[in-house]
Amino acid sequence: MRCIIVDDEPIARKGIKKIVDQISELELLGSFNSAEATSMFMMGNSVDLVFLDIQMPGINGIEFARNIPKNTLIIFTTAYSEYALDSYEVEAIDYLVKPIEADRLKKAVDKAISYHSLLLSEENKNVGNVEDEYIFVKSDRRYFKVNLKDILFIEGLKDYVIIQLAEQRIITRMNLKTMHELLPKNTFLRINRSYIVNTTHIDSFDNNDIFIQKYEIAIGSFYRDLFFEEFVSKKG
Repeated sequence: MRCIIVDDEPIARKGIKKIVDQISELELLGSFNSAEATSMFMMGNSVDLVFLDIQMPGINGIEFARNIPKNTLIIFTTAYSEYALDSYEVEAIDYLVKPIEADRLKKAVDKAISYHSLLLSEENKNVGNVEDEYIFVKSDRRYFKVNLKDILFIEGLKDYVIIQLAEQRIITRMNLKTMHELLPKNTFLRINRSYIVNTTHIDSFDNNDIFIQKYEIAIGSFYRDLFFEEFVSKKG
């Protein structure tokens, strides 16, 4: 599992990293001192698990947890026990109070690994293997063959994605981040928190929006630089 550590205290980050490095199932992608820095990183990187502090400058851990993909699991690591009830609202895997013992953190990680396996198993049932030109998507108890070239864009709505074709919409239970990982990155680009577009169907764009046929899709502020770098610059 790909994980990150988010804590404004350097000593706390170092202590968690020391334990994480001993767990073979975890791959530590990075450590961050704020929710803002973490958001920027997660826009371009897939993260399965976040070790998340709560009281931090700027956006606190509870607020941040409400805005990350649901399939990104959270283990809170905090010095304050009074936020435990709030952690249930964001469906955290576990709530650890500092100082954190290695055995206690490993038990929390075991829970996260088990739940992550269940999520992957459920999602793999809904989308078959991605071939070079098509995918099979489960919707309404049937599997639909979807040619990648026919996808205009994909919209994420909580635990579902809507695959928009020229004359049809297909809805399946899946996280948008997971869907993005299955698609070829040279063609499909995420442009805001809720949309992935097929760049071959972009008819026009300006600094704020992309236009595909009759659809107008906003370019998210966090994704704007990536869009102009990955799509516009390479086309120029």
